[in-house]
Amino acid sequence: MNSKIIIISVSLVTLLLIAGVFLLSRPEQANPQLDEFAKCLSEKKFTMYGAYWCPHCQAQKKLFGASFKYVPYVECTQQTGLCLEKKIEGYPTWIASDSVRYSGQLSLEKLSEITQCNLK
Repeated sequence: MNSKIIIISVSLVTLLLIAGVFLLSRPEQANPQLDEFAKCLSEKKFTMYGAYWCPHCQAQKKLFGASFKYVPYVECTQQTGLCLEKKIEGYPTWIASDSVRYSGQLSLEKLSEITQCNLK
């Protein structure tokens, strides 16, 4: 009786792990509205400066999902000179084409308000 419970428990845990891996490995779905929003940020030269190890940067990127590929992004661990030149002191930092800067993670709504890009 005891061995049956152990086998069932191990089987359930294994199934849950497999399901978790499957769900986490799925590619992100495209979102046409976010694509257009991110492209608008690019057209307005509204750039995010960040670092791969920064949790706030990861959270900021996650808000865009697959659409982040359209967002102008500078990885400061790879482009240190540019980030020093721009005086980046914290991550993420957003810089507009007129050199106005915004520090910290911003909601999509706030980005829309700042840039006048339509979030739909």
